[in-house]
Amino acid sequence: MEVEIADLLNLLELEQLEVNLFRGASRDIGSPQVFGGQVLGQALSAASATVSGRVVHSLHAYFLRRGDFNAPIVYQVDRSLDGHSFANRRVVAIQHGEQIFNMAASFQVVEDGLDHQSDMPSVPPPESLDDKNHLPPEIGRHLPERLRQFFAQPRPFVFRIVPPDARGGDRRQPARQIWFKALGRLPDDERLHRNLLAYASDFFLLGTSMLPHQTAGFEGRLVIASLDHAMWFHRPLRVDDWLLYAMESPSASGARGFARAGIFSRDGRLVATTAQEGLVRIKRGK
Repeated sequence: MEVEIADLLNLLELEQLEVNLFRGASRDIGSPQVFGGQVLGQALSAASATVSGRVVHSLHAYFLRRGDFNAPIVYQVDRSLDGHSFANRRVVAIQHGEQIFNMAASFQVVEDGLDHQSDMPSVPPPESLDDKNHLPPEIGRHLPERLRQFFAQPRPFVFRIVPPDARGGDRRQPARQIWFKALGRLPDDERLHRNLLAYASDFFLLGTSMLPHQTAGFEGRLVIASLDHAMWFHRPLRVDDWLLYAMESPSASGARGFARAGIFSRDGRLVATTAQEGLVRIKRGK
């Protein structure tokens, strides 16, 4: 197993302090705050640790305050419901005595039912595309140097961006597709794969709302931060096989950008849907 993915698995493996109380470490990625995907993945790990016989099918989360990567994060789980088919959990992430994040997640016993889905976009296979283990320029130019250095380092996921010409779109259209997968083979654990997908889903999504705009003119004055994040898990998945992240941004207004996405397996199954709204604020002055 690759070193980077092994480190991520350790990051999502929480220390249990007491019943319903967990503690997770943080990683310094060069930004002023903890990466949102880390908090999302750890919160889902905490919730999943209190549920048996069910897997997560949806979550709804809010980022309240910046996380401090110099301090651990404590996750308090409230067991809201343990029903016959469903279980519900509420997770609060705490640092320095304050809530920095909260999340509600629902878990379900695996069962059969009606089945249909949207079609996967027609895009080139990942093997035909170049590795893109760095942020797109429209996002990277607004980040501090230490964070740009982080994205230049080896990471637990590999990304291959579908170029606009390959999907027949305009470069300024608020949509893009990215193939991604974890490095190395992972255990056959559906919960683990869903926790890792929650972590990875915070990459690139909010930045899609900036694609139609001439953000280069706002360099140094653009403030970007996640406000909320929602996910729905539809079908079994593996993050160590290629997944297509098909993102679009139907709206940006009020200093907020909104984006949603379907996540498809290599064979065209819609395995998850996600949506996010975030702060995209232009500071006054030069």
